[in-house]
Amino acid sequence: MNVQIIVDSTVDLAPRYCGQCPVVPLTVHFGEEELIDGVTIDRRRFYERLVESDVLPTTSQATPAAFDRVFAEVGSEGAVVITISAKLSGTYQSACIAAAEYRNIYVVDSQSAAIGSGILAQLALEKAGQGMAAKELAEYLERKREDICLVGLLDTLEYLKRGGRISRATAFAGGVLNIKPVITVKDGEVVLIGKARGSKQGNNLLVEKIHQSGGIDFSMPILLGYSGLSDACLKKYVADSQSIWQEHVDTLESTLLCGVIGTHTGPGVVAVAFFKNEQ
Repeated sequence: MNVQIIVDSTVDLAPRYCGQCPVVPLTVHFGEEELIDGVTIDRRRFYERLVESDVLPTTSQATPAAFDRVFAEVGSEGAVVITISAKLSGTYQSACIAAAEYRNIYVVDSQSAAIGSGILAQLALEKAGQGMAAKELAEYLERKREDICLVGLLDTLEYLKRGGRISRATAFAGGVLNIKPVITVKDGEVVLIGKARGSKQGNNLLVEKIHQSGGIDFSMPILLGYSGLSDACLKKYVADSQSIWQEHVDTLESTLLCGVIGTHTGPGVVAVAFFKNEQ
């Protein structure tokens, strides 16, 4: 029996890996209504509610008790737990509290989110399948997380404004100018790395940021993500960036970002996560 890989519900895996990891859910709140991410509300329904709602949803971390319920089922080979960045959520701390009661469970802070955490979990599944032991695997992942690059293009500033992360004046000006913010996760925190006017310039900026990172290690997992009810923006990005992928990969896997992430980014996000070439 292999080491088990456990994730929280913000860890976005490629569809073919779904079901291979036990998932500890976070919670989404629409006003007074409490919904369990991925359990009592699925991703598509979340984005339907997000567009329909006049109230910005909020999120809360997974609890130690939620992790403990999953940890109690772990076998003798042990488990490695991968969570969203500790700087973005208290979920990592909850996992550590629960894991302290077990001798063979190791918690890894991905220092990323969404598909960035997802490609680390995919790598973990591959290495576990090759027989890597739990402690060795956790140490390996803590090294490889340094090579993860996650870059995302947001369609709108509205959700950052509604969440109080930018001023109304800034959001209004951005809307008038059709500004598309480009973000990454650096040292576990979300960082604005550029602004583009319009989708085409935004896609070009995503391509530019990939080149600036040193390029993609195509021997490692790659995953694209999108938010909302349509993947049209993602398809356009793939078409506009063919020069990056052609001759390297036959297909590009993608996934709909989870509701917890969508709460803070809104619909229309295009994101790519990959491991950088080693310098």
